[in-house]
Amino acid sequence: MQDNSQHWPRLIAFVDMDAFFASIEQRDHPEYRGKPVGITNGLTGTCFITCSYEARTYGIRIGTRLKEGRKLCPEIIWVPARPERYAEVSTNIMLSLQTITPDVEVFSVDEAFLDLTHCQRYWRKPPEVMGAMIKARVTEVSGLACTVGISGDKTTAKYAAKQKKPNGLAIIPPWQARDTLKEVPLTQLCGINRGIAGFLARRGAITCGDVAKLPISVLGDRFGNPGRRIWQMCRGEDAAAVETKVAAPKSMGHGKVMPPNTTDRDTIFMYLVHMAEKLGARLRQHSLAAQGYFIGLRTREGWLGSNHFKTSLPTNDACPVIALCKQLVWDGWQGQGVFQVQVTALDPRPVQGQQELFGEEEDRIERLNEAMDAINDRYGEFALARASLLHRSDMPNVIAPAWKPYGHRQTIVPAIERIKKRSEAR
Repeated sequence: MQDNSQHWPRLIAFVDMDAFFASIEQRDHPEYRGKPVGITNGLTGTCFITCSYEARTYGIRIGTRLKEGRKLCPEIIWVPARPERYAEVSTNIMLSLQTITPDVEVFSVDEAFLDLTHCQRYWRKPPEVMGAMIKARVTEVSGLACTVGISGDKTTAKYAAKQKKPNGLAIIPPWQARDTLKEVPLTQLCGINRGIAGFLARRGAITCGDVAKLPISVLGDRFGNPGRRIWQMCRGEDAAAVETKVAAPKSMGHGKVMPPNTTDRDTIFMYLVHMAEKLGARLRQHSLAAQGYFIGLRTREGWLGSNHFKTSLPTNDACPVIALCKQLVWDGWQGQGVFQVQVTALDPRPVQGQQELFGEEEDRIERLNEAMDAINDRYGEFALARASLLHRSDMPNVIAPAWKPYGHRQTIVPAIERIKKRSEAR
């Protein structure tokens, strides 16, 4: 048995906010505290995207329809989401964690990994005290509770946190990780989907202990490096590092769910124009341009579209992309019911030397986009927009799972931050 207070070879903490969006609403509205709260995506959202713990006791979960939720809990408080507010609180939390260690990986809007390995000697505190420090720091800057899991690797730390929610602190020393995970179904580990689980189940591996007994080559030959990592994860030896930098984007896109089975051509095209404009603004925000695009419509039969759409030159202007959208709707769509649209830049790259490459017309378009972006930064997204978007969907933006408070993954940006960034860019 090893002393839990000694320095660990690796010391990883995972921070998981408790019912994050709902907790913010309860903090900002004291009359909601202690009551069931359910949040939808705007006033027109029909499903709960999250709910408070009080609502969960009634059986309400993510994806529960508003109508069904009201049957389960007639007194539930329905709240439209405020993505900018959630992004603002998340940013403050993530920045505060960097006062404990500079090695912070924002895993999602309400989750983060902290590598405490190199600051153990600085803090000179055992893991349980460092976990309490993290919880106190989060509460200090946000007024919210979180759960913290601590272990010697990312996967085990995340698993530990899951066992102690809400407002808990769980510690699994690295020398106990393999034994702790031995009887755990491998699907309880983050990142193991049904396809991988099915492959392993056919080989008699259901629990982490079962996988740990397999030769690593069984997973390596089938899945490559990700398979080898899964084998390590099941042994409590996940070697994945805490990533503090956001890698350059391999793609960048926006999509939106439509009213089910939409068959009106103009409505479908309007949704695509909406996404093309959002994508263009986001590319410009990060000084990126792209030439290759995926443009798609999701139908009952799957996705209709292609990743072979191309503009004549790399661009961050929406007009050439809208022309590609029109090509899909008028030439490729045959009247099927559409449930979702997607516009994705496949090869975003830094904009360099644009003034030298393009002519007078392109320079005029660039200046128009700069003016439009400045107005929308000040008065709100699409305060200035083309007339065809007048009747666009009023559902607000959602925070993507890969959201981060910096870089191109900062898909939701509080207005004050957008203005500041534009000023700094000038």
